[in-house]
Amino acid sequence: MLPFSDEELIDPVLESLQVVTPMLERDGGGLKLLGIKNGVVYVRLTGHCHGCPASDQTLKYAIERQLKIDIHPDLSVVNIPIGEDFNIDKL
Repeated sequence: MLPFSDEELIDPVLESLQVVTPMLERDGGGLKLLGIKNGVVYVRLTGHCHGCPASDQTLKYAIERQLKIDIHPDLSVVNIPIGEDFNIDKL
């Protein structure tokens, strides 16, 4: 259980994502934060990251790892692919 509310996590998550964003951009990719619910950070990989065979590794070993280091080890990240509907209220 995280000692933070989802709302309290928004700013720290955005700051942490800024650490990994330049790496994604160097490869022609990008990242958009869609929301946070129950300690799960929902993102959308964009640009060359969308559909890349290494995107799962990028998600877990770069993005999720950075969030765990910067904020809390119980955070996790889920990619919502481009074109897939996402409504955080229905989770």
